[in-house]
Amino acid sequence: MSDVAPLLQVEDLTKHFPIRGGVLGRVQNYVRAVDGITFDVTKGETLSLVGESGCGKSTTGRVILRLQEPTGGRIIFDGSDLTTLSKEELRRRRKDMQIIFQDPYASFNPRQTIRQLLVEAMAIQNVVPKDRRRERCIELLEMVGLKAEHIDRYPHEFSGGQRQRIGIARALSVEPKLIVCDEAVSSLDVSVQAQVINLLKRLQRELGLTYIFVAHDLGVVRHISDTIVVMYLGKVAEMGAKRVIFDNPQHPYTKALLSAVPVPDPKRKAQRIILKGDVPSPIDPPSGCPFHTRCPFAMERCRIEEPPLHVLESGQKVACHLAEDGPVDYDRLSVLAANGSGPR
Repeated sequence: MSDVAPLLQVEDLTKHFPIRGGVLGRVQNYVRAVDGITFDVTKGETLSLVGESGCGKSTTGRVILRLQEPTGGRIIFDGSDLTTLSKEELRRRRKDMQIIFQDPYASFNPRQTIRQLLVEAMAIQNVVPKDRRRERCIELLEMVGLKAEHIDRYPHEFSGGQRQRIGIARALSVEPKLIVCDEAVSSLDVSVQAQVINLLKRLQRELGLTYIFVAHDLGVVRHISDTIVVMYLGKVAEMGAKRVIFDNPQHPYTKALLSAVPVPDPKRKAQRIILKGDVPSPIDPPSGCPFHTRCPFAMERCRIEEPPLHVLESGQKVACHLAEDGPVDYDRLSVLAANGSGPR
């Protein structure tokens, strides 16, 4: 682990959405979208949140920026606890924290030109003098691979990849320290994905940016991440350095996700792990380990006791009872499971 103080510390973060019903609209239950997660992000690092749809990764990104209010926990950003800031104090910190949405077109005003979109952000945060804003807009467009002549066009005149570049330019317009990339490339075709990923990496090197990269495609995550946090049902299943997670995943859920990544070699057949059943409802999560209803190695203990995050020698943290005594030999377990004599 690095000795450098983290830029962002997320401590026991929760976000529960109330479900109301009845004549009086009283709260009857909660959707536990994010259910007590903890991680740090160092300056200049890319931390990726991965998992299936509905696991809470996008909600985590939005709650960190307080686009949605947290139910509990702490968010320490650059020395300040964001959960205690007033609306005015938070507004002043907004320029340091930005987001790139999955569908930038939905976040653009279709009546505004690209210049107006970029200038609006600069004016709100007052980060660039008024007489320099047009010049700064051109600099931003060129920085993301567009041309000065695009400045007075409207969002509908651009392709999906170009609009995403404009979304990146808008995020950069207020000179942030942290950018949450919320499925920023998932709506793009593969060739454009590669271009945008390379652009984000270049901008990170040149500007010293820190990313929280939300994605479900581990093939994309592999090219941009330093640290990976695997989420399942609002909780952390596994986290660690990218190389360690890809080379030696320790949680059964992580292994299943990695087995779905295509292998670019027709002679090499990867063993696909098919998970049975669906993700349980976050309204009524299962007792014990949240993954036990789909885990091929589940024991009786898993149905009763929720596993803590075990820290392994490799530095990765795994929420699995099988890992409490060290790394798991999944090849051996798979053979035992196939013979009907797996862990109990």
